[in-house]
Amino acid sequence: MNTSLNTVKTWFGNNSALMQGAAAPMLVVAILSMMVLPLPPWILDTFFTFNIAVALMVMMVAAYMLKPLDFAAFPAVLLLTTLMRLSLNVASTRVVLLEGHTGPGAAGAVIEAFGHFLIGGNFAVGLIVFSILVVINFIVVTKGAERIAEVSARFALDAMPGKQMAVDADLNAGLIDEKEAKRRRAEVSEEADFFGSMDGASKFVRGDAVAGILILLINIFGGFTVGVLQHGLSASQAADAYILLAVGDALVAQIPGLLISVAAAMVVSRVGKERDLSGQIVNQMFISPRVLGITATIMGILGIIPGMPHVVFIGIALLLGYGAWALAHKPAPVEEVAAAPVAAADGEASWDDLQPVDQLGLELGYRLITLVDKNRQGDLLTRIKGVRRKFAQEVGFLPPPVHVRDNLELKPSGYRITLRGVIVGEGEAFPGMFLAINPGGISTPLIGTPTTDPAFGLPAHWIDAQQKEAAQMAGFTVVDSETVMATHLSHLMQVQAAKLLSRTETQQLVEHVAKQAPKLIEEVIPKMVPIAVFQKVLQLLLEESVHIRDIRTIIESLAEHAGATNDPAELAKRVRVALSPAIVQQIYGPTHELNVIAIDPSLERLLVQALGNTTGQGQALDPGVADILTKKAAEMALKQEEIGIPACLLVPDQIRSAIARLVRRVAPRLQVLGHSEIPESHTIRIGPILKGAAS
Repeated sequence: MNTSLNTVKTWFGNNSALMQGAAAPMLVVAILSMMVLPLPPWILDTFFTFNIAVALMVMMVAAYMLKPLDFAAFPAVLLLTTLMRLSLNVASTRVVLLEGHTGPGAAGAVIEAFGHFLIGGNFAVGLIVFSILVVINFIVVTKGAERIAEVSARFALDAMPGKQMAVDADLNAGLIDEKEAKRRRAEVSEEADFFGSMDGASKFVRGDAVAGILILLINIFGGFTVGVLQHGLSASQAADAYILLAVGDALVAQIPGLLISVAAAMVVSRVGKERDLSGQIVNQMFISPRVLGITATIMGILGIIPGMPHVVFIGIALLLGYGAWALAHKPAPVEEVAAAPVAAADGEASWDDLQPVDQLGLELGYRLITLVDKNRQGDLLTRIKGVRRKFAQEVGFLPPPVHVRDNLELKPSGYRITLRGVIVGEGEAFPGMFLAINPGGISTPLIGTPTTDPAFGLPAHWIDAQQKEAAQMAGFTVVDSETVMATHLSHLMQVQAAKLLSRTETQQLVEHVAKQAPKLIEEVIPKMVPIAVFQKVLQLLLEESVHIRDIRTIIESLAEHAGATNDPAELAKRVRVALSPAIVQQIYGPTHELNVIAIDPSLERLLVQALGNTTGQGQALDPGVADILTKKAAEMALKQEEIGIPACLLVPDQIRSAIARLVRRVAPRLQVLGHSEIPESHTIRIGPILKGAAS
């Protein structure tokens, strides 16, 4: 016996998934069979009862769900229940027309009960009740639900790109992992699909109401005709028999239809995800003692008016008044009082109102939202990930995540790059168009909108896709909108690398090195070099575009000189000497002959006298000399770049940092090297000579 039970349990366990998968097709086949095959009255009773039970279950599920996606199968359920009601109408119509002359129980006990007990056996009353139900269902409930579903579908589709962008922005910011991002993207897509399906499924309910009216009319006229012409009944006998059965049949189908319509309206009108419908209504309608008190007062006044039903009005007024009193004297929960006794009452500000400033942000106009929407082949977020990865590989630390969000204050095609809330770059991009950049010396005219490359300021044109090939053949550098924005972001990250290295990134860098060289970190940071000094040294290097990939050499150099000084500027100077081979290779590449810009000896002596004994800020240098020096340095740097030679100025060590700060604003690409920063393996070739005003 036990063996048999175990065998049965095993069979059902192994085949439960198969049975669940076959349930829907079997139900559809059964529904279609009811339309074709004649059914005896007892089977009709069973299916009519089952139809009412299913409608009640659907309405209960709709009432207790928290969000529409909790009942994502509702459009399909709506289709199946509608088909089931219509098939039952067809089956019952066949029985009514064939056996209606035999008596009121010809179509089963359910139809007979609806015909006799609900409408008292009076078909005129039944017609009126049925008409009222149809009006409620078709004009009130179904019409409203259809409109809500239509608007919800449109809004869900319009909001989909923004929601997808928010998910990707949270992923880039590290707030969620890839698994959670996939789940949220799927939820956004399912929500749009659900409301789109509900927009179409609401037509099922509307069509069901129309079909109910037509089926009733067919049953009435068809039954009356069959009873009089085929069975020889009088007009009154035919009306009593067939019309009563037709009305009972219509009511049996219309009541479940009304329940399904109400369920559809509850699903599409659902707002909020914290409570079910009952909890939401109770929490929002019966939570204020003032509302209940005023309502009780008005009902009491109406109750004392002569001629009014005093007992009913005053009874309800007393009930509402008691509810208002009970709510007013209800003690507040301890947790809420302890958490915010004053803020909740007075609306005081709290620390929750303080929103953190994005370390690195990208704000988009609404036309650029498509660039971050993967459903529309938007590739910008992938490019941004690549920019961060490339920056980390080249510069030597992982930059903060880029927080991407939309900004309606921008131009539709505008974008803005921010660093700690401060705008560091702006531009425009046009999805579907290409930016043709003139690298220099190209005079071929282009049909498009003239502009400048936002990253490097080169002349450019926005062109259509049809001109892309012609522009490339003419020598233009042609890139799409995503590349324009990603390149601009990459350039600004390189320029602002020192500011991107906050204490958080510094600590993460130390932890990363500690995994590879734990003893080195343990001995140097923070025992010999405090973390603040270490951060400042790295920032001084990054300010002059020195990459910090060789972090071990930097830390070893700090360990060597930390005993002599703890000044970040002096430590950075000595670290540069240790990194000199990498610095020179970063500027010149693999060549060993360095073409440099030199300073005229007389000007060099003047600069050493003015800057050599100062703190390096250039306070002792005459403003006129400084202005001429920076202008000539910028001119020479530009000439060097035009002939394809890196722009590098060679100066004495004691004035290197001061000169670098002096020329940085007017010639940001001009590198300044000290004599001790030239590796022994390299030779120097003196190029242009930077002369003073007297020269």
